[in-house]
Amino acid sequence: MSSLVSLLACACVADAGGQPPAAPGAAGLGLDEVVLAARADAARRTGWAAESLALIGADSVTWADGSLGCPQPGMAYTQALVPGYRVRLRGPAGELDYHASARGALVLCPPGRAVDPLPGASRI
Repeated sequence: MSSLVSLLACACVADAGGQPPAAPGAAGLGLDEVVLAARADAARRTGWAAESLALIGADSVTWADGSLGCPQPGMAYTQALVPGYRVRLRGPAGELDYHASARGALVLCPPGRAVDPLPGASRI
């Protein structure tokens, strides 16, 4: 499990301006694994312990397209529904909004850029 979290945290998290990459061989990730990966990335970015970052919400969602609800200006995205997740954490610098696909892509979406997922999200 820790190797999966390391893979996601190190190899699959795009910076706020980047296109989220797909994780090789990471098909079918669950919400718990995405929450762990988001916490690990947030801890790396903030310097705070992952356990100290408060989980505001974690949802299974469907994104309207390949931007995962975090479109970058000037970019084109696949026009297909994308099953995934939205994880919101509270850290020392405020709220962190992570968007993910069920296949392993994970992106930290900056304030003002996030687009809500399609209606019908399930919360944990």
